Amino acid sequence: QVQLVESGGGLVQAGGSLRLSCAASRRTFIPYTMAWFRQGPGKEREFVAAISRSDGGTYYADSVKGRFSISRDNAKNTVLLQMNSLKPEDTAVYYCAARSGGSIYNHASYDYWGQGTQVTVSS
Repeated sequence: QVQLVESGGGLVQAGGSLRLSCAASRRTFIPYTMAWFRQGPGKEREFVAAISRSDGGTYYADSVKGRFSISRDNAKNTVLLQMNSLKPEDTAVYYCAARSGGSIYNHASYDYWGQGTQVTVSS
């Protein structure tokens, strides 16, 4: 059974940092590009960052570029999202996702999703 489990969310003041973790079952992890999406209150789900399955290439939304960093540890079946210089507009539920094809930036391309973890940034 495919599983993605996020952790690491919480409440932080603006300017602070959080690190999100996504633990994946081995069958999920190796063949897939892994990504983080988020959904804020009253907003659509949006792409945050992704890391490719082959060369480890990374992709970021313009809104987080230079502040967030995605990485993966294939040996531990884990994807991390380091979030620095957090802003109130980063407040959202953050989801880990896995895809085998299609657009990296489109949530419809992703086959598997975690349950989400809440990130709240206070001003």
